[in-house]
Amino acid sequence: MDDTDQKLIAALRHNARASLSELSAALGLSRTTVRTRMERLQRDGIILGYSAVLRDDTATSPVRGLMFLRVDGPWTERVIRRLSGLPAVREIHTTNGAWDLILELGTGTLEALDQVLGQIRRFDHVVNSETNLMLTSRRATEVARSPATGDSAQRGGA
Repeated sequence: MDDTDQKLIAALRHNARASLSELSAALGLSRTTVRTRMERLQRDGIILGYSAVLRDDTATSPVRGLMFLRVDGPWTERVIRRLSGLPAVREIHTTNGAWDLILELGTGTLEALDQVLGQIRRFDHVVNSETNLMLTSRRATEVARSPATGDSAQRGGA
């Protein structure tokens, strides 16, 4: 993957619905070149797909948090199976370091989140946890082009 591919991917992250004409103008390439590169990136498994982010995706769970879990011994898979049955658990990530699992949680109220946290903490083999509320979420491309942050990509920042 070369610099042009990286620029194409950045443009698609900014707007995955951009037309070939828009992408070719932004990158200074022909439409055929852009289409060929996109097809190759898809064929090679670098681009896996395109998605839409809906307002309802966050509106249905306005209270969101990350919960870090430490699990006793070899019981991680059992805990994951139990977590998978909870509607408030949006994603489950295994990780290394001090925590065994990181959960992305979403509920309608703080009270509902508190109930879910208590429920998870009472699971057998969960020995420790820490939770952080997510206040604002931004995509990296939004941060890079935000006037408040300046040109962070140029300075090597976020």
